[in-house]
Amino acid sequence: MIYTLTYESEIVKPMSEHEMGNLLEQSRKNNKRDNITGCLIYYMGGFIQVLEGDREKVSALYKKIKMDGRHKNIHMFSEDANVERSFPNWGMAYYPIDANTTNKSEFEQFKRNLLLLADLTEPKHLTAKLFWDRIKFLITNPPKDF
Repeated sequence: MIYTLTYESEIVKPMSEHEMGNLLEQSRKNNKRDNITGCLIYYMGGFIQVLEGDREKVSALYKKIKMDGRHKNIHMFSEDANVERSFPNWGMAYYPIDANTTNKSEFEQFKRNLLLLADLTEPKHLTAKLFWDRIKFLITNPPKDF
């Protein structure tokens, strides 16, 4: 069985491209070692991530994320066990976007592309479906302060 969970969090302070690059490099290395797949979306000052793999390893990673001082307001909104992965070849896909650092045209194109990906993806389990549903909700209902 493949254990999956989806959570969202806010960043405590913006990360530089260099800091994000280092974090992603280490995460991809660790996830490959632990056979964890998933998708991470950075959007409007927050993260949404789905993780898939062995229950103990995914749970340990989530516990580590909850203790990471770069996150706040961490909330798991789905978890389940499945026969197959929704992101079998995604060691750690990452999509960065922020209205404050991206020009309006690029930002609107990113949102359209992400909505299209969400609509075309066929989730293999409820957790992945809720992940994509949450992405669509956030894109179509941006925070009032943005």
